[in-house]
Amino acid sequence: MTAIEILSWPFIQESINQINNKEQYLNYPVIYVLNGNKEAYIGETVYFKNRIKAHLKARKNINQVNLIKHEHFNRSATFHLETKLINYFLGDEKYTLQNKSKTASDFTHNYYNKPYYDQQLFKELWQKLYEQKLINNELYVIENKDIFKLSPFKELSLEQLELKDKVLDFCEKRVTQNSSKYGSLLVIEGEAGVGKSVVLSSIFNTIQERVEEASSNLYHTENYLAVNHEEMFKTYKNIAKQVKHLKGKNFAKPTSLINTLQKEEKKADIIFVDEAHLLLTKPDTYNSFHGNNHLEELLKLAKVVVIIYDQNQVLKLKSLWGAATLEELKKLSTFREEYQLTNQFRMQANEDVINWINEFKHKKLMPLPKDKNYEFKVFESMKDMHDEIKAKNKKHGLSRVVSTFDYIHKKDGGTYYVKESNGEYQLPWNTTSTKYTWAEKAETVHEAGSIYTIQGFDLNYVGVVLGPSVRYDAAKDEIIIDTSKYMDKGAYTGMDGIENVNEAKEKIVLNSINILMKRGIKGLYIYSSDEALRNKLLEYQKAGE
Repeated sequence: MTAIEILSWPFIQESINQINNKEQYLNYPVIYVLNGNKEAYIGETVYFKNRIKAHLKARKNINQVNLIKHEHFNRSATFHLETKLINYFLGDEKYTLQNKSKTASDFTHNYYNKPYYDQQLFKELWQKLYEQKLINNELYVIENKDIFKLSPFKELSLEQLELKDKVLDFCEKRVTQNSSKYGSLLVIEGEAGVGKSVVLSSIFNTIQERVEEASSNLYHTENYLAVNHEEMFKTYKNIAKQVKHLKGKNFAKPTSLINTLQKEEKKADIIFVDEAHLLLTKPDTYNSFHGNNHLEELLKLAKVVVIIYDQNQVLKLKSLWGAATLEELKKLSTFREEYQLTNQFRMQANEDVINWINEFKHKKLMPLPKDKNYEFKVFESMKDMHDEIKAKNKKHGLSRVVSTFDYIHKKDGGTYYVKESNGEYQLPWNTTSTKYTWAEKAETVHEAGSIYTIQGFDLNYVGVVLGPSVRYDAAKDEIIIDTSKYMDKGAYTGMDGIENVNEAKEKIVLNSINILMKRGIKGLYIYSSDEALRNKLLEYQKAGE
């Protein structure tokens, strides 16, 4: 065995019985794929024949067994590759997966020569599966899909697995206890890029697996995952189509979930909330929310509520969370716990780059950082930046221009533009689709994305247009935010009860800049429409060359 080999048999007892017991792979680490017309299961074992016989008694909708072998396989490698295959099969979207998601006991540790298996051998394996038509897509196509990046089968870090176990334990324990008027609350905090949504996706899948396990406290519980973000909502619904234990009906927008549960006079067992910083903190009668606070209403309607929260990603005054508001709701809950996620997973950048963005968010302009593994570049014109983004998109995929909301953008079917201040170049604002998230559509490389299309998602390279609301005051050597130039008028509704409105508006704009700048995995490009800011950035760039 000098290369990957795939052997296939019909998924019937007779075929397995006919395998010669002297075959080396029967007592050797191997991976296998069981597939039918619409469903598949992926596993690894050192006792292939016995394992398949066990599957024959239990698995349905399967008609073929595919054994994957290689002379360099060891138990650590097959376990790692099994996890990776499950994740990529989900992104391939050919089959609905029967697999369950991993817990801490399944952690894939480091092992000898792991990079060889993770990169070289996996590419060879995937190509072999592609040739045998067991999959539909090549690796690079899958790696740029949003459902792949939010897959509940993602390999989690130790920190993420520790959090997952803590949440599962909290849910198992608290769901059986009698709650008062308000349910129990677990708050998970972490800034952009620390992998909050990936962990939540994995947790919710495991919760829904346990709904079907009679031995679990979660048996037959009614649980939901809510997110107040249209693009994220689409991605979760698409994931549900590919995973056996998930159903589309268990994903909802907060307002519709609240209204449905109130109308039916029902109480859910567990409600998870992704991007909880987007929950409303004021009534919004136009959108049918008549309560005072989304989270407060959800706590009344569930035994357990788990929220993912980042105070630096609030984008509307009507969603503006004060520390005091959250503390009050924590006190109302029957039981409460908190957890912080800290490790940055999205940006492959060093601390200097992350700190530069954080300082910018605090209106301080620092010299441009250097990072040989992360491309950080400033452009003289929007056209030059867009040309570079198109080149990166051609080579790496998933590279887009995004902009601060400083240009008119209406939902009336018309075309509106993000415009260069020192030239004639312009890009149309993003279009939307009911099926696909914005960046997944190939043609959107010719558009500019808004904060609402890109929040929560990754890009390989991001080109950020800093519009007229973002200026530089040379005399004070600081960033100035002109909130009157910010065109997202919906962001400023709901000013009642806010003590310092101007400061709150400024926070909204700075939060949006922070989110936009932290979208890029491999690189960040910046074009500033303000001449003073553009020149200062270019000056710093030239000084660092």
